[in-house]
Amino acid sequence: MSRQPATAVAHPNLALIKYWGKRDEQLVLPHTGSLSLTLDVFPTTTTVTPDPELSADAFTLNGVEQTGTSAARVTAFLDLVRRLAGSTAHARVVSENSVPTGAGLASSASGFAALARAAAAAYGLPEDARTVSRLARRGSGSAARSVLGNLVIWHDGKGAEDPDAASFAEQVPGPQLGMVIAVVSARTKAVSSRTAMRETVATSPYFPGWVQSTAQDLRDMRAALAAGDVEAVGELTESSALRMHAAIMGNRPPVRYLAPTSVALFDAVAALRAEGLGAWATADAGPNVAVLTRAEDVPTLRDRLAERFPDLRLISAQAGPGAHLLDRGRA
Repeated sequence: MSRQPATAVAHPNLALIKYWGKRDEQLVLPHTGSLSLTLDVFPTTTTVTPDPELSADAFTLNGVEQTGTSAARVTAFLDLVRRLAGSTAHARVVSENSVPTGAGLASSASGFAALARAAAAAYGLPEDARTVSRLARRGSGSAARSVLGNLVIWHDGKGAEDPDAASFAEQVPGPQLGMVIAVVSARTKAVSSRTAMRETVATSPYFPGWVQSTAQDLRDMRAALAAGDVEAVGELTESSALRMHAAIMGNRPPVRYLAPTSVALFDAVAALRAEGLGAWATADAGPNVAVLTRAEDVPTLRDRLAERFPDLRLISAQAGPGAHLLDRGRA
């Protein structure tokens, strides 16, 4: 099977019903399903070029050759791709990532979704969305959702004869939604999501309650989306975020991702809601806050937040596309 360069682009997603906790670290199988909105901002563009002459993989991110943990994660992922493809060829990976890396804005989601899409094409693997989402999941759980656009559910695979095959992402129908992202900090987190997640599962007394409530929240969210009930969607979104952060703060030692400004944003969004604007706050594992609203209300929401937080960078986002190839290169 021929090997050829391939370039893919993917976008981050923000989970409405959060993913937090793996039941299988190697296969990256989650304790619960999750549901997200893929955004149209912060694309990651990645080119994978298999080269039999290379003695090791080479990974460049934003023009800087990577070593250490980030390079090791890419190599581990490519090792999986090579096993599936029956190839021994190492690869050059060149990635341009516009997401503020490590700040809770799903940089790993867009990064590994783009890598999975490009690597599948470059090494001749199946390129259907289900297969690519399962592949992306092995790099970063949330990356499975960025393989698809708009509203996406990632199934936990529980109860299946082959949980690995059953834990994939797919689109779900729902109303047109958008977000305004308030960038509280673009600095790399002191505690990575992977580390904090592992500690939550192992040490937080609130984790079992998180798993139980999230399973029900996911069922309720799918029903709310199908009914076009934006208020119910928003309430579930905000509740899921706060429950996740409560579970994380129960870690031993505790981890607190939300900064004082993050909490102030949650309060401001509640005030806007009381004034009649449909808006609900959420935050992944980091200080930045994303505010969910109807797609047509994004400009108004941004203006209202700018009045209250004039010093924050505010980014308007709508639903975005799934990971897709830009250029297959030459065989």
